[in-house]
Amino acid sequence: MTGIRTIGVIGAGQMGNGIAHVCALAGFDVVLNDVSAERLEAGIKTIRRNMDRQVHREMITDEQRDIGMGRINAVTTLDAFCEVDFCIEAATEKEAVKRAIFDSVCLKLPKTAMLATNTSSISITRLGASTDRPERFIGLHFMNPVPLMKLVEVIRGLATDQQTYEAAVHIVERLHKRVTNAEDFPAFIVNRVLMPMINEAVYTLYEGVGTVESIDTAMKLGANHPMGPLELADFIGLDTCLSIMQVLHDGLADTKYRPCPLLVKYVEAGWVGKKAGRGFYDYRGETPVPTR
Repeated sequence: MTGIRTIGVIGAGQMGNGIAHVCALAGFDVVLNDVSAERLEAGIKTIRRNMDRQVHREMITDEQRDIGMGRINAVTTLDAFCEVDFCIEAATEKEAVKRAIFDSVCLKLPKTAMLATNTSSISITRLGASTDRPERFIGLHFMNPVPLMKLVEVIRGLATDQQTYEAAVHIVERLHKRVTNAEDFPAFIVNRVLMPMINEAVYTLYEGVGTVESIDTAMKLGANHPMGPLELADFIGLDTCLSIMQVLHDGLADTKYRPCPLLVKYVEAGWVGKKAGRGFYDYRGETPVPTR
């Protein structure tokens, strides 16, 4: 596994810049790509800000931050991926978008390079089959925020070979994170349990059982959750929550996974959470205010 020196990350958003951050601090050279120069610049600024925060908390040194930042090569094309040993796709949770990325990046990657997806719900077997290297394709589901969360779900597709699995585990362990092996079923482990809970919290709001504030307070103080389910949904992104619920509903054909109509309505309004300024809370003021 010592042959993996350069990791490519596609997508400079919340998950992609977090993955690039931890890979660079772990000593990998990182090629970070996004089609938008603006998002790429924002992603680099986020990495720098988060590393500065780690320095302030004495989690890393100034030197480690500077060396880590120096390992990241931000690019708007995929040409530099010809030197990548292991590529991680971290784009939006839409299968068509991911397939289009794989079509493009596979033309640039060396034939020996391995390819991973950070999907939080979509079939690894199906995504792998759409590439030219299903044997060297695997799921690596990082948790958000990546620099802080210790878990990575590793999901093998039907065709994933042992060498690719071992390489993925090696990378995760080098990032000082814990591997959890999950079978290739819709939403894997974490989101198979978490998203129906969030969806049920939205139903509880939809049916008038409680307000946004009372539901979140009840779960924080009554179930000892660090964050209420509606606040957590805003943090994840309501569009992502809806996409995962749709994967569960379509993949398992069980009505208990039917997305709440109120969740659909919020996404249709563009109120997709903290990143949009509004979700179940309005974040445009000094303190978040419930929107319902």
